[in-house]
Order: sequence, then structure tokens, then C-alpha cells
Amino acid sequence: MKIEDVVRNAFAMPLTSPSYPPGPYRFVNREYMIITYRTDPEALRRVVPEPLQFDEPLVKYEFIRMPDSTGFGDYTESGQVIPVTYEGVHGGYVHSMYLNDDAPIAGGREIWGFPKKLAEPSLTSVKDALVGTLDYGGQRVATATMGFKHRTLDKAKILESLMQPNFMLKIIPHVDCTPRICELVRYYLEDLTVKGAWEGPGALALFPHALAPVADLPVLEVKSAIHILSDLTLGLGEVVHDYLAK
Repeated sequence: MKIEDVVRNAFAMPLTSPSYPPGPYRFVNREYMIITYRTDPEALRRVVPEPLQFDEPLVKYEFIRMPDSTGFGDYTESGQVIPVTYEGVHGGYVHSMYLNDDAPIAGGREIWGFPKKLAEPSLTSVKDALVGTLDYGGQRVATATMGFKHRTLDKAKILESLMQPNFMLKIIPHVDCTPRICELVRYYLEDLTVKGAWEGPGALALFPHALAPVADLPVLEVKSAIHILSDLTLGLGEVVHDYLAK
């Protein structure tokens, strides 16, 4: 293979059989259960990177079912998003993500910098409850429950909240293990349709694990539990801060 062929074909690894196709990435019937809870502000200060800031010590613990996603297939995800501000604009900092499909793990990390790790999340309906679980290495890390569709929410307000910017740290090491890329990335969800949104009573339990430390942001009080069904496109990112720039 000639040098120009390498350059022309280089999109993702492996070169001759990329782990995922180029975007855009469309999600149909994407289902969320989001438990918002109050946590220890000192614990938040240890993990929220400048120049992001937070107003209240809140965390959104999310379970997401994605049965139909372009290029990524059918998978489930779970993790923590921290409400933050950047230059006075409210958004969410993606702190942790655990999922059960290689293509979105590779694509999410390499393109945007999503903090994705391989695990076993699930989101199911069990009689009158919506139930989310996360297992890592066969050990239970998180369990969330919510009353199934107790009250309908205003879809316009949910749409507005989903359209806020999201942030994450993209970290790519050099071959000598020094950081080659260390950037704060911002992205938006696009072409959003909220098909339904509900709230109900919710509960969340987090369990300590050395390699999936979601319990490091402890649950002090559950503030809300919502359930969303939507279609959307995952927009590509932009760099808003380069930590290595001189």
C-alpha cells in the first residue's frame, strides 16, 4: 500500500477494516431513564475540569437504550452527566459512560472523546417499573428504578433541555504515553424529536468498584426521575479548549 493510499483511506482503526463507519450517526427510538441526584460538592470539584464550572452539586445518572443507531447497531449505555456552565452557558459534562458494544466505544472515544468503557448496562420495563442496571466484570455497580409513566411531561421543555451543549475531555496519548491530544470538546444533539416524556418516583443505588467508580459521586438525595423516548442525530464535535496549547 502506497503512502497516498494510506492517507486517502485513513479514517479509523484498523486501517483496512475500521471499527465504525463515518457519520452522521442517527438514533431512532432512543430511550432514556435519567435520575438526577444531589451529591457531595467536594467530590464534584475533584472531577469537573476547568474551565467548566457547576452551580449546584447535581449529577444526572443515565441509562440509555439505543435499539437502532446508524453504524453502531443495537446497544445500551449507562453513565453520569454533570450539569455545568461554560462561559455562562448551561450544558452537561459527560463524566463516565459504560456500554456493551465495541463500535460506539471505539468511535465515541476516537472522534469526540467520550469516556466510554466496556460493561453490561441494561434498561428494561418490569411490570409497573422501569429498571436500569449496570454490571462491570460481573459485579453490580448501579441499580435505578422508576415508576413507569406516572405523569406526562411537556415535550417542548424536554426538547429544550436536550438541545443544550455537552462537553467532554478528549485524551489521546502519544506513543511514549505522554498526552498528544488533551482537549475540551463540545457537541450538540441535532434533528431532535421527542416522542414522549414522563416522570415518576425514582431511586438510585451506586456500589463501589475500583474500575467503575460511579459511587465516588455519592447519592445524597434523588431530585427527579424522567423517562424519554426520542429520535436524534449525534452531532460532531468542536474543540473549545486545548489544554496543551502554549
